This record gives sequence, C-alpha cells and structure tokens, in this order.
Amino acid sequence: MSIRILSLIVLFLTFSFFNSDDIPSERLNVLFIIADDLTTTAVSSYGNKVPQTPNIDSLAAKGTKYTKAYCQFPVCGPSRASFMSGYYPNATQTFGYVSGRENIGDDRETWSQLFKNNGYYTARVSKIYHMGVPIDIELGTDGTDDKASWTERFNSQGLEWLAPGDGELVQGNPDGTKPIQGGNVMTIVKADGQDIVHSDGKTAEKASDLIRKHKEKPFFLAVGFVRPHVPFVAPRADFLPYPHENIELPYNFEGDWDDIPEKGINYVTSKNAKMNDVQKKKAIAAYYASVSYMDRQVGKVLKTLKDEGLEDNTIIIFTSDHGFHLGEHEFWMKVSVKEESAKVPLIIKVPGMEPASCDSFVELLDLYPTVAELAGLSYSEHLQGKSLVKTFDDPEHQVRDMAFSVTQNGQTFLLRTKNRAYIQYGEDASQGIELFDMEKDPKQYTNLALSPEYAAEIKYFQMRLDEKLKSIRSNDLGIDYNIR
Repeated sequence: MSIRILSLIVLFLTFSFFNSDDIPSERLNVLFIIADDLTTTAVSSYGNKVPQTPNIDSLAAKGTKYTKAYCQFPVCGPSRASFMSGYYPNATQTFGYVSGRENIGDDRETWSQLFKNNGYYTARVSKIYHMGVPIDIELGTDGTDDKASWTERFNSQGLEWLAPGDGELVQGNPDGTKPIQGGNVMTIVKADGQDIVHSDGKTAEKASDLIRKHKEKPFFLAVGFVRPHVPFVAPRADFLPYPHENIELPYNFEGDWDDIPEKGINYVTSKNAKMNDVQKKKAIAAYYASVSYMDRQVGKVLKTLKDEGLEDNTIIIFTSDHGFHLGEHEFWMKVSVKEESAKVPLIIKVPGMEPASCDSFVELLDLYPTVAELAGLSYSEHLQGKSLVKTFDDPEHQVRDMAFSVTQNGQTFLLRTKNRAYIQYGEDASQGIELFDMEKDPKQYTNLALSPEYAAEIKYFQMRLDEKLKSIRSNDLGIDYNIR
C-alpha cells in the first residue's frame, strides 16, 4: 500500500467519524521511543557489531532506517525542546535545560499536544523533555516537562549511581582511589537485582501497562529511556558480554588537536578526565552494557504492542536526543558537533510500508510534521521541520541536501553535506573554522580550513550558514535576535 493511499484512508477515517465523544479506533497510534545519549556507533545495525542491540536491530529490519539523521543541538534539553516544539534552537533561542514553552508561547501546539488536541490520549513515561539524569530520576520529579503536552505524565524513579552493586568512578580518578559519585560523570555500577530495580525497567513496565489500558482508543505514547546516559548503571549480567580487556579503543594520534580551534576541544577529554587506557576501556564497556539494558526494555515495549494486536495500527519511532563520544579524538560525552556527537540513530516503522534504508539527510526536527502527516492531522505552517513521508514510498528521495546542528549557546554551527562537514565557531567565524572531507576523512582528522585552496568552499559554506540563520529567524515568534 502506498503512503499516499494510507494517508487518504487515515484522513477519511479522521474526518468522517471523529468527534470528541467517539474517537474511532481505526486512527493510527503513535509509539515514540527515545534513548538518552545513544550514539549510532553503539547500535549494531548501524555498523558496530560489538554492542548487542537485537531489539533495536529488529525494528530497523522492519522499518525505515535513516543513516544520516542529525540532532539540532547535542545536549539533552535544547535538542528535546527543538523536536517537540518544531522549531530550531536558534529560532526560539532555546539553548538550556528548559521545555521551550517559555519561548514559543502558550498558543503553539507541541508535537504531542497536536495529537492531544485532536482527541488522542497522550502520555509520556519518564524523560521526553529535559529531566535531570540523575537528580530528577533519583527524586522521581518532572524536570522541565511541559504539562500542556500530555493527558498524563509518569516518572520512573531510580537509584542511579546509588544502586547496590559494584561501583567504580572512571572519570577524574586516575589512581582508582576515589569513591563513586553522582552527577554528570562517568560512574559505573554493575548492579544487583533485575531490570525493574532501575528507572528504565520501570519505564518499560509502565509503558506496557498503558498500551494495554488504552489500546481501544488512539494514543500518542512517548517512552523515554535514560540509558546509556551516565551513570552507566545496568544489571550485572549486562556487563558480561563486554569484558573491558577485549574493548578496542578508537584510533587517536599525538597532535590530533593541533588543527582544531580551542572552541572545538570538547568539554570532557581523556586529558581533563584523567583517564588511562584501562579506564577508557571500562567506560566503553559500561556504555555498551547500558545500551544492552536499554535495548532489552525497548524489546519489552515492542512485544507488548505486538501481543495486544497493535503492531499493524501503530507508527513506531525510535531515536536518541543526540550522540555520544567514546574516546574519538580523546573526546567523551556530547556537546561537540563532531559526527559521533551530532549524529543519531533514527528508525520509523509505518504500517503497510516495506522495510528500507534511507540515506537522505534528515533532522530530528522532521519528526513532528512527518508523524502528523501520517496521522492525517493538520499542523502549523510555521513548523521548521520537513516531512519525511515521501521516503517511505521512495527511500532514495532526498529530503535535504544538508543537516544543520548547533551547540555552545547556539554560536557553534554544523553544516553537514554529502562530502563535507563544515563547523564554524561564532557567527562571524572569529573563533575558528573546521572543514572535513567526509568521503576521504570520515573520522575528521584533517582540518582543511587551514589550507588556502579551500577558501572558496569556506566562503560558500559561510553564505549557506548566513542564509540558514536568516531563514530560521524569519518566523512569527516576536524574538529580537539582536539580543544574545
């Protein structure tokens, strides 16, 4: 069945039968699953066969896997605010740990709010908008969630770094004498007990309960897993497939930073984190263990959907809010707009569509208009994402010729094209430029911006960036973009 025919059927059902008292069950459900800090390099269906992600891989084999999907800000809060609101961070000036509601106003519908206002039951389980991991997860609080987006909200309290088990701090602990600690640091806990002891296990259980409870009416269910975000906490058994002695570190070399502007050195590095090779291997192994734990919870939710007979009536989306460095360039965690940090896994399974792989550049911002169109819902003309609907019929369809991402208070920019990654620090480029040949140098070792022969290319990308920023800021939000 073509996506065009499917959309027409959905539209017919929507407008022929819908009223506030009698919502037809024929309308497509939406199951949105998002991991936290998951890089494509830790998902086996994206090429790395060391991490074990059978449930995500199974979904990828049934849906459309996007190989060039990028977040709009490689930090949890602004990334989530962006794709939930439908605006670029630079449009709303949303760069912090907020929902973005303050900047888009009460009259604009967020992604899930559109479905809520069209009669869907909408719920979030755990982290969708920003939620502190840990702190909010430890306390079971809402974080900076947007209440108007949901019919109901559910938190999944977890012990996090205080979970019983064997703990180790691998960041800032070169001699191994410091005890484990909480906060945004790489602490490892090989935890006692089963899945349900931890936040993601509780999230999978609650999401499954909601699917069973609300299966008779259309729903938009957003399920937020917090792993593999630090601390790297998972049941002890999840660490067994990843003995740190067998972990292969990414290739690095002395002088790699010599051609990178100071602003391009990530906030966590092997140097300032004081990590030796053993600690690096332990961190990667623990990250993979956390991914395996999260993947198993994804499988539980998908199994419930299938068991309840809803698999063929539900749009399923799986993604992450941004990527994560695992020692590439001796960088760790997120924030940078290098490939490992800005790129995300993205899988969308649409009922009736054949499985495929799509190599078009896409952005997380595109989720809102895509899923709204699939459900036959009208959405605001001001949304800044692009619908991916054509890619389901034609995986070779090109939605964009480049991806755009920003970081560092919206003043560091990435333009990622087929052959190039252009990074500019500051709108006037006063803090540096990077240019990489992504065909010959996909790991981004050699900054071509220092070579005079690429001056014309740099001028071209500066023009594209200027055009992009002008188009992003040409909206009706009433924001003074001269004030920063």
